[in-house]
Amino acid sequence: MNNCVETARIGGALLGVRDSKDVDRPPLRFSAAAWTAFVDGLGPHGAGPRHVS
Repeated sequence: MNNCVETARIGGALLGVRDSKDVDRPPLRFSAAAWTAFVDGLGPHGAGPRHVS
């Protein structure tokens, strides 16, 4: 499957999230707290970093 996202810290407490197949688009930006809440909401089968510090 090609359903991948990339995440990266983009300065301060922001995290960038983008589609790995569409790297020319700017990333969506989330605070560390918002990203952690999202990933925690995925439950025990979620993928990716559990917490951003």
